[in-house]
Amino acid sequence: MKMTHLPFSLLLIASFLFISCKKDEKQESKTIGVTLLNRGHLFYRDLEDGLREEAAKHKYELLITSADFDLGKQIAQIEDFVARRVDAIVVCPVDSRGVGPAIKSANVAGIPVFTADIAAQEGDVVSHIASDNIAGGRLAGEYLGRLLNGKGAIAIINQPAITSVLDRVQGFKEGIVRFPGIQIVGDVNGQGVRDKAMQATADVLQAHPALDGIFGINDDSALGALDAAQQFNRRNLIIIGYDATPPARDAILNDTQLKADVIQYPKKIGSQTVATILQYFAGTKPAKVIPVEVGIVDRDRLMREATH
Repeated sequence: MKMTHLPFSLLLIASFLFISCKKDEKQESKTIGVTLLNRGHLFYRDLEDGLREEAAKHKYELLITSADFDLGKQIAQIEDFVARRVDAIVVCPVDSRGVGPAIKSANVAGIPVFTADIAAQEGDVVSHIASDNIAGGRLAGEYLGRLLNGKGAIAIINQPAITSVLDRVQGFKEGIVRFPGIQIVGDVNGQGVRDKAMQATADVLQAHPALDGIFGINDDSALGALDAAQQFNRRNLIIIGYDATPPARDAILNDTQLKADVIQYPKKIGSQTVATILQYFAGTKPAKVIPVEVGIVDRDRLMREATH
């Protein structure tokens, strides 16, 4: 039987299409390395849920690790991602400056780096996705200023090694400056954990017995301040926190000295991070900074939510 060139041509086309499809599948299958600040915080567990849900939509594989507040551990995790040649890396820095060399090693390897929640101060980051912390801090300052009727002495339980905290404190001061009768008499490092914040607050209360208010830069800081306030029997002290975690919500509902919290949406931060990586993979340059909305919750709002 005489053979024609048509079947061979069709075979070539079919082979080309098959190879193209396989190539597309390979391009769609991406591996993303993630190093969280800590899995102990509900915030980061919610952020992880957001990452996972959005990644599943696009068939991305996530390699999720936790640095547990240990910079050396986080650097090792990033170096491992680089060695594995992952397609992208997401970092929630333990130390905004200290993580820089590890990010630079990813840059040298040509692996795009994204930061979530906390920004890095060194290294090339494609995009930073986080709560609008300046706006959140401003909400906290304005709320505390109104509760104090525009006058009094206040303190900040800080954690200055973290860029998101620096933004919160900047916003808080912008909110407080609207109340010239309020003076910031203390700004101490509670290291972002409850027991350290409790001790830092105790020191401030001893140095300033007439203290009227406190801003805790996260809920561990605010709850640590609450522990100290109760230990010192400072019933009139007003505390504003940040994160609106369940323990903080309970304290607000129980009408303790913790009166309100800035609320973040960590799950949205996680999903937006993966969506931003998708945009980058598609060849579109994402914004350098992508802010996620924040709000404020107090006892009235929480009680309304409980009835609906």
